[in-house]
Amino acid sequence: MTGIAAAVEIRGVTKTFGTHRVLDAVDLTVCPGHVTVLIGPSGAGKSTLLRTVNHLEKPDAGYVRVNGELIGVRQHGDRLRELSERAILQQRAEIGFVFQSFNLFPHLTVLDNVAAAPVATGRATKTQAREQALHLLSRVGLADKAGAYPRRLSGGQQQRVAIARALALRPGVILFDEPTSALDPELVGEVLAVMKDLAGTGTTLIVVTHEIGFAREAADTVAFMDEGRIVEQGPPAEVLERPQHARTQEFLSKVL
Repeated sequence: MTGIAAAVEIRGVTKTFGTHRVLDAVDLTVCPGHVTVLIGPSGAGKSTLLRTVNHLEKPDAGYVRVNGELIGVRQHGDRLRELSERAILQQRAEIGFVFQSFNLFPHLTVLDNVAAAPVATGRATKTQAREQALHLLSRVGLADKAGAYPRRLSGGQQQRVAIARALALRPGVILFDEPTSALDPELVGEVLAVMKDLAGTGTTLIVVTHEIGFAREAADTVAFMDEGRIVEQGPPAEVLERPQHARTQEFLSKVL
C-alpha cells in the first residue's frame, strides 16, 4: 500500500473508564476499500475502539485519522485540542455508523428515516433525498416498505433500513457495531447478506461482530482483541485457521 493513505489510522488510542483501562495503546490501520472485522470476547474493547473512530468516545491518549484528517481534534503545536461539537458533527457526517439497536426515528416513515440526514446537512433537497432514499431502500431489498413505520418492521428489516440510512450521506467509511446481536437468529442472514454485498462495493468497513462466518467470507483483515489490545491480526485464513497467539486459539476453540 505504499503511497496510498490509510482510510482509517488509529495510533496509540487509550481509553480508561474509572480504574479500568478499556483500550491500551491500540494501533490499527485500515486500507481504503478494505473490510476489517474486529472479533474477541465481550469486554475486550471492540465497540469502544469503534466509537473512537467517529469520536463518540474521546480517547484519553492517541489519535484517529480518517482519510488523512484528525477526528475530533486539531493539532496545536505539539498538542491535540478538542474540536467544537459542530465541527465534530460535520466529521461524523463522513463516517457512517450502524448501531446494534437500529436507532431509527419511530415517528418517521422508513423513507424519511433514510432521507433525513442529507436534508438536515444541506447536501440534498427533500426531493433529491427522497429519490436517493428510494434507491437505497431498493438496494437493501426494502423498496416496498418505504411508507411503513419502524414499529411495523422486523428487527432484520429495521437493521437494513439503518444500513440504508448510513449510506445516505455517501460516507467513505462505515462502522458496524455488532449489527446482528439484537436480532433473532433467523433474521441474521438477511442483514449479513446486505453487508456482504456492501463489502464488495469498495466502501471501507470496520465491523465488530461475533459472526465468524462473515469474518471468514467478507473480511480483508481480521483483528482479534482481548483486554483492550489487538493481540493478533491478518487475513482471515491466517487468523481464523492458523492463529499464532494462545489467546486467539483459546477464543476460536470456543466459538468455531
